Amino acid sequence: MAFQWSSKNQAQNGVEDMVLLSKVTDDQITDNLKKRFMTDLMYTYIGSSLVVFNPYKKLGYFTEKEIDIYHGSAAYENPPHIYALADKMFQSMVTDEENQCVIISGESGAGKTESAKLIMNYIAAVSGKGGSMNTLVENIKQIILESNPLLESFGNAKTLRNNNSSRFGKYFEINFSRGGAPVGGKISNFLLEKSRVVGPGVGERNFHIFYQITMATTGQLKENLGMTDPNYFHYLNASREYKADGIDDKQEFEDMKRAMEVCNISKQDQSSIFEILAGILHLGNVDFTEEGNNAAIADAQTLEFPAYLLGVDSKLLEGKLLSRLMTTGGFGRRSSEYNVPLNAQQAQGTRDALAKALYSRLFDWIIAAVNSALATVSAGASKQSLCLGVLDIFGFEIFEKNGFEQFCINYVNERLQQIFIELTLKSEQEEYMREGIQWTPIEYFNNKVVVDLIESKRPPGVMAILDDVCFTMHAVAEGADQTFVQKLDGAVSQNRHYQGMQQHFVIKHYAGDVTYDCAGFTEANKDTLFKDLVQLMKSTNKPFIRNLFPEEYEDNDRKRPTTVSFKIRNQCQELVETLMKCTPSYVRCIKPNETKRSHDWDARRVEHQVRYLNLKENIKVRRAGFCYRNTFQKFLKRFAILTPETFPAWSGNPHDGIKLIMNSVNMDAKEWQLGAAKVFIKSPESLFLLEEQRDRKYHSYAIVIQRAYRRWKSRKYFLEMRKKAAEVVYGKKERKRFSVNREFLGDYLGYLSNSILKALVGKNEKVFFADFVQKYDRKFKPTQREFIITENSIFIIGVEKQASGPNKGKMLKVVKRKIEFNEIGSVSLSTKNDDFFVVHIPKEYDNVLENLFKTELITVLSEKYELHLKRPLKIDFVDSIKYSVKKTTWQAGGFQELKFIADSTAKQPLIKHSGKTTEIRVAPGMPKDSRPNASTLMQRETRRPQAQSSAPANRFANAAQAASKFTPPAAAAATSSLAQSGRAASNNAVRAGGSPPSSNSGSAANLANAAAAKRKPPPVPPAKKLPTCRALYDYDATEADELSFKAGDTITIINSDDPGWWTGNLNGKRGLFPMNYVEKLA
Repeated sequence: MAFQWSSKNQAQNGVEDMVLLSKVTDDQITDNLKKRFMTDLMYTYIGSSLVVFNPYKKLGYFTEKEIDIYHGSAAYENPPHIYALADKMFQSMVTDEENQCVIISGESGAGKTESAKLIMNYIAAVSGKGGSMNTLVENIKQIILESNPLLESFGNAKTLRNNNSSRFGKYFEINFSRGGAPVGGKISNFLLEKSRVVGPGVGERNFHIFYQITMATTGQLKENLGMTDPNYFHYLNASREYKADGIDDKQEFEDMKRAMEVCNISKQDQSSIFEILAGILHLGNVDFTEEGNNAAIADAQTLEFPAYLLGVDSKLLEGKLLSRLMTTGGFGRRSSEYNVPLNAQQAQGTRDALAKALYSRLFDWIIAAVNSALATVSAGASKQSLCLGVLDIFGFEIFEKNGFEQFCINYVNERLQQIFIELTLKSEQEEYMREGIQWTPIEYFNNKVVVDLIESKRPPGVMAILDDVCFTMHAVAEGADQTFVQKLDGAVSQNRHYQGMQQHFVIKHYAGDVTYDCAGFTEANKDTLFKDLVQLMKSTNKPFIRNLFPEEYEDNDRKRPTTVSFKIRNQCQELVETLMKCTPSYVRCIKPNETKRSHDWDARRVEHQVRYLNLKENIKVRRAGFCYRNTFQKFLKRFAILTPETFPAWSGNPHDGIKLIMNSVNMDAKEWQLGAAKVFIKSPESLFLLEEQRDRKYHSYAIVIQRAYRRWKSRKYFLEMRKKAAEVVYGKKERKRFSVNREFLGDYLGYLSNSILKALVGKNEKVFFADFVQKYDRKFKPTQREFIITENSIFIIGVEKQASGPNKGKMLKVVKRKIEFNEIGSVSLSTKNDDFFVVHIPKEYDNVLENLFKTELITVLSEKYELHLKRPLKIDFVDSIKYSVKKTTWQAGGFQELKFIADSTAKQPLIKHSGKTTEIRVAPGMPKDSRPNASTLMQRETRRPQAQSSAPANRFANAAQAASKFTPPAAAAATSSLAQSGRAASNNAVRAGGSPPSSNSGSAANLANAAAAKRKPPPVPPAKKLPTCRALYDYDATEADELSFKAGDTITIINSDDPGWWTGNLNGKRGLFPMNYVEKLA
């Protein structure tokens, strides 16, 4: 049974939008979230924002079906889902031509990375194909999606809180054409956690890629890299953790290599990347001992493999690890260089610094490679102006020991929280005041004071003080951290969000108080690599590694060294400026527990997150505020179509135009207000009313345009299809008189306007044939089905009584059988004049079907089959067809047989079923070599609207219904000629009944008239005997100028020149009727 995730049971499942909560308290919010979490409903709305839980298990509502459901639907039309938010962003970008971004925030392990992936997958699935640039668009989509496993391998790791935690931040911008097709993209990365390379914490793992190359490499590659079990390497065994639940390192290694291929990373560069990774691991195994006060290599042999992999001399590597090149003087004075020996601790620090530099620079190269691949593919695209950005950045972190990296991570999260407050709480309320909207202010905590504490320059904040210490004590490591703490206490001790403690300091963040250990702060902030290590890497014989170290040092360089805090502050400012240029959406991720188990609810932890994410204040603003606001011009542009006065453009007073639109949908005056320059709509329901009416208008116009276009576009296709049909059956099967020259339509079910069929088949599936068929069971009992052919499948749809669920007891349409083309073995037909055919499915059971338009059906099926599988469909024409029947619980499978017999006495096919054989007697048809008339192939494709007949009671119910929908091509011409003859007759009648021409009549004329009046009239000529015909099936007229009749009625034929519609008389009524419903009488 399908997973039932859509539910409106609020008592059990909570409300879907917390704006609708009866009371807005932290307890009520937490209780509602708990209900949804415990029933596997991981998404909840707060207006347009989305609150997400990490469910810690796979849920069943992320399939292609859900993508189809949410694509193009209104926000509240379906249950809350990240696909709904992604679709709203995408549709707003295309329709409003405004850049969009989504800000995903929350703690580490709350589900941010997974949410970002789901959004990217959805956008890739629903975005445009690109038309003539289809290949380019598909290549861009592939790079966007395939780059994810590559970046996760190098940038993600297992932590105590999350098995696949992002240890870097990224902002992925996707560029789109105005039609919604992706045409480019760019990734910006922030703050890779370099320290993890050399020291993952106990119970955590290093970056995934290290376990992939140790456990997944084989053969020559493994030997060349010197790979073995991960517990051999110091950088991996220090944490004593080698596995991560839910992560298959071998499979992910294959996915990562495939991603490299997609991103155009050459085989040579791939080899260089693996060599660097292996070199880092082997470098970590170089250990040191103390000889006197100087360091020495514990085992010289451990130097050989890293030196080989990094392409440097082992003696030179040893020298750079054991000593440091120091420069004295400079800045205009004479300088000197000295090699200063290092102790064991300092040598270990040098080794680790080299490993971190190699890895971080390699990571930056990979990001650049992905961007280069996107730039190369999109080079042929025109300049674009639309962008959709996805921000996936590390979550707020509070550990037992928090260092410089946690400080930077939490600073970035503090800035993102500030954006959320600025745009959802602060600016929204200020806008109401500015626009003159009646409003009661709502209090909230503004974290700007914490952001200023960290990044302010005047008065100096934490980062400014740290940079100053790093600059003044650049060449000094010892005592720098203590100096930093002392200066910090002196500068910001009065700030109530700061607390100083000897070797630590506390910042009261929006997400909680964090104690930072100052040890290593200043060294971590210096973004410089020792000069001698750079020189070592420049000496490598491997060009790839050499290009990672482009630095050129100048002894007299007076430029102030760049620090990490300076870089991250600038990056953060650029990111904020980018985000502020977009229309933002928000995903607020909540971590329900620390155990990583489903249905484990930690109420205290969740309530803490509810408070610091300002969910209560957000709900209050949404409840009291307006869900929609826009400028007068944009509102009028979007909804002008709702009234004839405002469409296509309104040139009058904007207030009057808006009032016309609101009155057209009868919107309550309390639901909207006009500000100074914007219109405000209060509730989502009122906005949806406008959107729904707008969609209906556009939909109705679009259908008219689409039908006209498809009719024009399909004319040649169906003419060609009819020629092919003649070839398929030529010389193999007798033809029916009406079918030889009839016009092909493809869709006899009105599929395009049938939302139920679209939902069953798939909203994005292309349908090439759709009609009713009769399906016969093992006892040859007929059942009506709908038969649909798509690009790669056959759908057989029927009606079924629902045994459970919300529709229990109701008869609903369901897909009874879906047959992929690759499952079809062959198709069999007889050589006689009948409508039966059998679809053979070798591995299952066959279907015996009957369809009035079987020639068109088989032709379309064979064409699409060959196009999809690159081989022709096997079609057999035999009068004895064996077919397999379905095996059931009570009945065995096996084979049965159809036998077709020519019988001139059978006006209709006569069926006799006995045991495992069914005998079908059929009247002779037209010769097997019959072809369409040349004139009808070129006839004008104009036709009458499809007719709807009442369902016949006999076994030809399907045939009659299908034929009633078939409207021959000359119908419109017949109607036109009929109308013209009617008009001519009417005009003649008017002339006959009108006054004679005004002229002077002579006496001779009067005498002639008098003589004519006395003359006897000639005898009336006998009435001309008109041909007649007998109705074969019932037909209900759908137009005023058509005849309705029952099977067996005799109709007088007035005009039979038209090959599709004849003119006749029945019981004194004259009208048109389809010629394929009757047979002429002698």
